[in-house]
Amino acid sequence: MNGPLALDAESLYQAFLEGGRPLLTPQTHLVGITSGGAWLAERAHRDWQRPGEFGTLSSTLHRDDFAQRGLSASGQTRLPFAVEGADLLLIDDVLYTGRTLRAVINELFDYGRPARVRLAVLVDRGGRELPIQADFAAARVVLPATESLRLSRDDNGRFQFNVKG
Repeated sequence: MNGPLALDAESLYQAFLEGGRPLLTPQTHLVGITSGGAWLAERAHRDWQRPGEFGTLSSTLHRDDFAQRGLSASGQTRLPFAVEGADLLLIDDVLYTGRTLRAVINELFDYGRPARVRLAVLVDRGGRELPIQADFAAARVVLPATESLRLSRDDNGRFQFNVKG
């Protein structure tokens, strides 16, 4: 890819809603990964008109780089439903190496053994270091390893992407 990366996060969110809908059953609970995934789960929960509450998962305590990163203030795990035997849809903003997902799955199993866990992401940027893949990705992009892709949201809840090199 040459030139600047232009991703319309709001358009991708609409594609996420359409493409992610087939992953839902009446029993599916949404679980967002802090922080961008939690923002997506919160909005999708409302837009898909899901019953109950959505959950959030933090990767902080199970990261393999915890010694370097320490505790994060980005959010805590909150699962307002029983995990044991549940059908869960994990939601994240950007899937890259797979290390955050590995940490989140470890955190999730501290709360019980779900019947099924699927993953939907806004952007899959490749570069996997672990054998993890999304069941749905609204977009796939390639970025150099020196660049990061971050989702942000404004005061009105609208999403934007920021690329940093």
